[in-house]
Amino acid sequence: MLTKNLLALKNILLVLAIGWTVAVTFLCLISFNTLPSIGVSGADKYVHATFHFVFTMLWGTYFWKQQNELQLPKIAAVVFISISFGILIEILQETLTTTRQADLLDVAANIIGALIALLVFIYIDKLKKAK
Repeated sequence: MLTKNLLALKNILLVLAIGWTVAVTFLCLISFNTLPSIGVSGADKYVHATFHFVFTMLWGTYFWKQQNELQLPKIAAVVFISISFGILIEILQETLTTTRQADLLDVAANIIGALIALLVFIYIDKLKKAK
């Protein structure tokens, strides 16, 4: 029963991680020119940080459950992939769209989101080792 539940959790995590990746890609490449401004300076940077925090948490948790053990080198690889993905999205915004442009501050926000997720995993790892 436990094995069946773990397999179901892994499948759910995989679907969520893939779905999040697709959603982030779509949201970063479509135009939002017709949406009203929310009046918060730099709000899109918080969105970018959140996108990459969740991206890193979902993929990191998926690989953690895949191995049945938290392995920080694998989580670090997910952070690298998240950052690379964010840079690729910025390049695609600049080259494939006419309404979006690349922004180095978006890349910085992406990095911050991914690194915060890494810190969460490091904290979880320390808690697990302390028990």
